[in-house]
Amino acid sequence: MGKNMKNFEKILIISPHTDDGEVAAGGTLARFVEENKEIYYVAFSYCEISVPPGFKKDTLKNECKNATKIIGISPERVTLFNYTVRTFPMHRQKILDDMIKIRDKIKPDVVMVPSSHDTHQDHQTISQEALRAFKKTSSIWGFEHPWNNLTFTNDIFIKLEERHIQRKIESLKMYTSQEKRTYFEENYVKSLARTRGVQVDFQYAESFELIRMLLF
Repeated sequence: MGKNMKNFEKILIISPHTDDGEVAAGGTLARFVEENKEIYYVAFSYCEISVPPGFKKDTLKNECKNATKIIGISPERVTLFNYTVRTFPMHRQKILDDMIKIRDKIKPDVVMVPSSHDTHQDHQTISQEALRAFKKTSSIWGFEHPWNNLTFTNDIFIKLEERHIQRKIESLKMYTSQEKRTYFEENYVKSLARTRGVQVDFQYAESFELIRMLLF
């Protein structure tokens, strides 16, 4: 990592729904696991009402546990809430309260959340409440979902190797209930990582919006 990243040892990724974190930052998480950083994963919904026909209601909960395990995140560092999808704006205070509890327990150096430009109502809520919860304690990075973002600022680039991308792809394969979504396609995963890499002369990269930077 760059010199400024050496002191970032505790990384918290807050995924609005199961799979959002892996889709946006799975390669970066795989690299950080490889570097023995403490990775914590929180999802605020496993989307029971959105599970495709033929799958059990808790399918995404179990798929998320398997996906994060593939990346290398310890099961005891994975927390899954079950807020109803697309209702997060109605539960802002409760979500903020949960984040504050997580903040005080984990004390992360870096928090990854959806971009501040994300148009999904649940993603917006997570991004905004995370800023309130962590603005004085942690650096905050916004991850990208191109299909939700009207714009996105590429402020931070994390260099990735082929093995990190492959680990991300293997993780996403755990989401069999979501395999028809285009952003789960291997070609998409590799092409976006290659595009971000080309921007900074890396083979592969994932990029993030810099929402907050604290250096102690």
